[in-house]
Amino acid sequence: MRLKTKIHLLTTLLMLVILVATNSGIYFLYEKFAYNTEEKQLQQRADELSMTLSQLDQQTNLQQVLRAYMPTDGAVYIYDGEQLKMKVQTKLNMPDVPYITFDMPAIWTDGTVVQVELKQSMEDVAKMMGLLKIILVVVTLVASIPIFLASLALGRLILHPLEHLSQAMQKSAATGKYEKIEIHEKHGDELTEISHTFNGMMEKLEQHYQKQQQFVSNASHELKTPITVIESYAKLLLRRGVENKEVAQESLQAIANESARMHEMVLKLLDLAKNKEHLEVQWGQLELNSLLKKVASQMQQAYQRPFIVDAEIPKYIYSDEKMLKQLLFILLDNARKYSEGEVQLHATETSSHVLVSIQDFGVGIPAEHIPHLFDRFYRVGEDRNRKTGGTGLGLAIAQELAQQLNVTIEVESEVGEGSCFTLRVPKEERR
Repeated sequence: MRLKTKIHLLTTLLMLVILVATNSGIYFLYEKFAYNTEEKQLQQRADELSMTLSQLDQQTNLQQVLRAYMPTDGAVYIYDGEQLKMKVQTKLNMPDVPYITFDMPAIWTDGTVVQVELKQSMEDVAKMMGLLKIILVVVTLVASIPIFLASLALGRLILHPLEHLSQAMQKSAATGKYEKIEIHEKHGDELTEISHTFNGMMEKLEQHYQKQQQFVSNASHELKTPITVIESYAKLLLRRGVENKEVAQESLQAIANESARMHEMVLKLLDLAKNKEHLEVQWGQLELNSLLKKVASQMQQAYQRPFIVDAEIPKYIYSDEKMLKQLLFILLDNARKYSEGEVQLHATETSSHVLVSIQDFGVGIPAEHIPHLFDRFYRVGEDRNRKTGGTGLGLAIAQELAQQLNVTIEVESEVGEGSCFTLRVPKEERR
């Protein structure tokens, strides 16, 4: 059974049950109220008759007295034990209709105790209850029409956006495209929020898919070049053998260089994939000067190059030590590759951020290349990367790390003067 039919049937049945229960309650309460009222009136009339009989003598016309207290469409019976002593009634025979009775003892005119019984016809009440029953049934039938229409409208209201959602997903599955649904902003309800969420999710999926396609395309292209070089030099060695030492030396050197470059590129790709997994950031308070000096010392020992630290203020920052170190190593290694002299690290602060700058005095970067520095596999120049062994992935990894640490990277560079990469680290803890 479709969801629309279920909603329609359940809401209609529920409303009808509530309506029938309400009308039944009204009917039975009114019936009880009517009978109670008639019974109280009959009891009051019997009390008054009993009191009157106790004050009469034998000369009184008892028929007139009893008729005075006789209920409308009713009767009064006087019993002396089991024997009927006197009766008055509106008709010769009481009709076969519902009635109520009330009896009580009373003192007769001769001083004996008799039983007085008053009988009241409920024919009018029964007719009124029958009319009320017909009215309530008609009301129930008439009310079921708008209930039926309202349940249809409710089902359509709830399921219309879901049907659009289902159609969009089916179309996406059939075409392989990331279909979105049309949103009516005027509604502004939970279903509109679901539609916004779905469209946002499809946009994200499309962006990730495009990035993935671009990444695979770039990786294939970049890995193809060293493989082609290795293959061509291997074939050269097969054709000419190893007797020509100059050719053999050149071929083996090229194969070794391209193998090392390919190895480094694969490691960088793995790092990039690892960073995209959104690793859990271990936030904590770090002593900045100590951290920068430790990183600079490790770089200096590894490459025998001076890395100068100037970071007395500020004293502490909030970040992930392991990820921040990795980010600094990438930027310092980048500065080392494209410069010959010292590399400087400075730290200053503003009201909201700590600024950590990595300054080199190397070849610099032309201004038109700066906006693309963090794109994967982007190279300022092939010659420049061939000399340094760059893969075009280091700064892309740095950007991924910076985003996870809520850090922004700013680049300033002058050709022939050097480059400065500045990390804007938030002062306050942001998770």
